[in-house]
Amino acid sequence: MRRDLTQMRKTPLKPTVHIGKNGVTDAQIKEIIKQLEARGKIKVKVLKTALISETVESIAQKVSSKTDSRIIQIIGHTSHFISQEKEETLK
Repeated sequence: MRRDLTQMRKTPLKPTVHIGKNGVTDAQIKEIIKQLEARGKIKVKVLKTALISETVESIAQKVSSKTDSRIIQIIGHTSHFISQEKEETLK
């Protein structure tokens, strides 16, 4: 499993959801869930305007808990998530 997760980290993937000054909205959560179901993994970019009231880590935790996914890594303003189902198939 460790090898599969390492390989996933190396796979180039562009951020497909951007979180702005309004923070994490219900529409963004629905879109993230939809993309996780389709792809199994997703990158989320947090814009600088969202960082006025929260940190990247706290935003990533919110997304993770609301979408039933796991944070693989956080680099800068970008968070990488994997769906629970995808992770279980890698075990």
